[in-house]
Amino acid sequence: MIMTQQHQELQRTVRNFVEQELNPHVDEWEAAGGFPIKAIFKQLGNLGLLGISKPEPLGGMGLDFSYETVFLEALGATHCGGIPLSISVQTAMATPALAHFAHRELQEEFLTAAIRGDAVASIAVSEPGAGSDVSAIATTATSDGDDYLVSGSKMWITNATQADFFCTLVNTGGDKAHSNKSLVVIPAKLPGVRVGNKLQKMGMRASETAPVFFDQVRIPKRYRIGDEGAGFLLQMLQFQEERLAGAALTMMGLENCVTSTIDYVRDRQAFGAPLLNNQSIHFALAEMQTEVECLRALTYRAVAAYCRGEDVTTLASMAKLKSGRLTRSIPDQCLQFWGGMGYMEETQINRAYRDLRLTAIGGGADEVMLGIICKLMGILPSRKKS
Repeated sequence: MIMTQQHQELQRTVRNFVEQELNPHVDEWEAAGGFPIKAIFKQLGNLGLLGISKPEPLGGMGLDFSYETVFLEALGATHCGGIPLSISVQTAMATPALAHFAHRELQEEFLTAAIRGDAVASIAVSEPGAGSDVSAIATTATSDGDDYLVSGSKMWITNATQADFFCTLVNTGGDKAHSNKSLVVIPAKLPGVRVGNKLQKMGMRASETAPVFFDQVRIPKRYRIGDEGAGFLLQMLQFQEERLAGAALTMMGLENCVTSTIDYVRDRQAFGAPLLNNQSIHFALAEMQTEVECLRALTYRAVAAYCRGEDVTTLASMAKLKSGRLTRSIPDQCLQFWGGMGYMEETQINRAYRDLRLTAIGGGADEVMLGIICKLMGILPSRKKS
């Protein structure tokens, strides 16, 4: 992935936005358990940052995903994980299928508003009994003439409390788990849509997450994205951008863990010398930074291949797996070097330890990524038929 002057200008724009509009307010928003999402999204929309890789006729920039990656990586320098997560749901999780597979009328009704920052999008796939196992969802959309009647529930839905529409995976008929699903858009204000109470989470506290319930919600079939029965495939394709986004979002957060820890252990004295002087500490920090650069190189390689139109399921899964592993190990190691101060909630390392832990779970757990990689390597044992 070659960094051009245009990439660098975008990077500067996002860094300035993070430093001026987000970081000064993070502590306040974390304490409140939410941030002014509609106001922030409108600011991002005005800067064109919610449609970087979306089609120009719909208000996007029409750039390739490498620019989206630069945006997400720079956004990861925010002093919490919840706000970048909410923004990435808008750009890389709830709208890629709309941009790639929906008909123009549906795009103009929903995607254009999301790109402008006039509508908040949310992705509604996970359910209480179907997290990483997407094929097990139970929400149904029953045909009724030119409409569907949607019933079911979704769980752990980011942006749910503020969402204007949900990109939702539903069952539309048949008993084959991989061909009985469709992606549909469900406006949040329709009768029968109910958003539950905001969930209290270990981390990502500035993002609002809640369950969503659908009770015989009537939507026109024109709100379907792509063909009926193609939803599982379209969601798997949408996962490619989501997983690349997940890896990109973590890189600056991990780097900040390392640099803030270096500053702390350089100043912190123990037994008459800076903690940084201990070989076990400075060697560990050097290895952590090396790991971050390996993740960056892998992610950039995957993004470059994606921009060439290649199937990057293996590389995206590897990048997601590696980011999940590092977001568990690096904040943990760094917090150990902070000692008792790292155990205090007021420190950034404490917040990173809580926030980044989600990476190994959301968008497909580490174990699911390993299963995908093994399958594509041809080393996954076949299941015996009963």
